[in-house]
Amino acid sequence: MKFLVTGSAGFIGYHVAKRLLEAKHDVIGVDNFNNYYDVKLKEDRSRNLSCNKKFRQLRGSIETPNFLEGVFEKFSPDIVVHLAAQAGVRFSLEQPETYIQSNIVGTFQLLEAAKNYQPKHVLLASTSSAYGANTVIPYAECHQTDHQISIYAATKKSVEALSHTYSHLYNIPITAFRFFTVYGPYGRPDMAPHKFARKILERKPIDVYNFGDMERDFTYIDDLVTAVLKLSEQVPKNGEKSVSPVAPWRVVNIGNSRPVKLLDFISTLENALGLESKRNYLPIQPGDVVATWADVSLLRELTGFVPNTDLSVGLRKFADWFRVYYGNDYR
Repeated sequence: MKFLVTGSAGFIGYHVAKRLLEAKHDVIGVDNFNNYYDVKLKEDRSRNLSCNKKFRQLRGSIETPNFLEGVFEKFSPDIVVHLAAQAGVRFSLEQPETYIQSNIVGTFQLLEAAKNYQPKHVLLASTSSAYGANTVIPYAECHQTDHQISIYAATKKSVEALSHTYSHLYNIPITAFRFFTVYGPYGRPDMAPHKFARKILERKPIDVYNFGDMERDFTYIDDLVTAVLKLSEQVPKNGEKSVSPVAPWRVVNIGNSRPVKLLDFISTLENALGLESKRNYLPIQPGDVVATWADVSLLRELTGFVPNTDLSVGLRKFADWFRVYYGNDYR
């Protein structure tokens, strides 16, 4: 099977592509290697993938007109896993246009190419942030998602709506998945595990927002990849349960379904690193939600799988990778 993975040099895209290659699939990776965070990390991920002859790395921005059209024309992917996006809730307050271009315009370009070349299945990333101001937890796919509270979340909800329209108009099977706080080796440096680990090992204070009164549904990367690959086999069909009444389209939560208090998360990371943190308690930041919690009933029904890696196990693997990757200063 031939897969197109956009955002292949990103955290999740790298792990998805790696698993596909291990399963002997052909993988075309697309990434623009932007400098939102350290490009070296992206280059290293891509270099690891490129050791496999069944991987082809293409460099380009998905929002560039006709770029993805050309990729589809040349490679005719069977399945598309669309993970390329401008990530980060807080950065979206500083550079909102970047999110409009990458997330909305970029996805539009992908959907236009899919319309013309009709892959068997398009899978695309959304976010738990799409639930926005919804206070009913655990979050279920049937809940209202009309009140996003960050620009990042608003662009991702827009992507869901746009993809549904294309699925309806052009009969493109599409699965959108809402990720819940993914972590693990090769993770993004702007995420809490990475930021906290660096500060703890440097004996510097970590910023703890909302004075620690927050909860997150942390999802280990290997579990998330397993869920994505299993969902790739569950192609939505008109008339099926959980599928839109007018399109071969569905949305699925991917989370651990075991929310962890922020202070417990910090203590678990401290144990994994063997050091205590210094803490700087601060008010909640604009765009943040207090708690996330995934209802994964639909994921279980479709795939027979739900994420199950305990946080202590996942953070231990992350901490071990962090010390090795960043060298002697953190051993």
